[in-house]
Amino acid sequence: MNNLAKFAVAALAFSAFHSSANECELSIESNDMMQFSKKTMSVPSKCEQVKLTLIHTGKLPSSAMGHNWVLTEKQNVKAVASDGMRAGVKNSYVKPDDDRVFAFTKVIGGGESTSITFSTKGLSKDGNYQFFCSFPGHFAIMKGTFKIV
Repeated sequence: MNNLAKFAVAALAFSAFHSSANECELSIESNDMMQFSKKTMSVPSKCEQVKLTLIHTGKLPSSAMGHNWVLTEKQNVKAVASDGMRAGVKNSYVKPDDDRVFAFTKVIGGGESTSITFSTKGLSKDGNYQFFCSFPGHFAIMKGTFKIV
């Protein structure tokens, strides 16, 4: 096999791996208007780990307009948000060791970003998952659907 053919095979193999890894990486923005940039997020069922990046594009500090990203089953959102308010800012408004929460980011303010990597173990294609912001008063507006496809 000549060098050009070897290079082409290597490039194809790398690009297949690279695009596969990118399928398991998500990003979402939040702003000072209490909005997420997406209403639906999904990852392929082959993703065992998901890297999620939350970017706050606003200018207000976390104490005034903080945002985080929390993943749970849809029927648990209100209870998780309520327990999160009691948990307080020191816990990013998520009750410590809450089994209903699959993943969450810390609370960030304008101009900040944060990333987490979480396991999809326990999530299924037929699950009814929702992501939301658990900062007090935000969960009713800042929410979306999360799917395993």
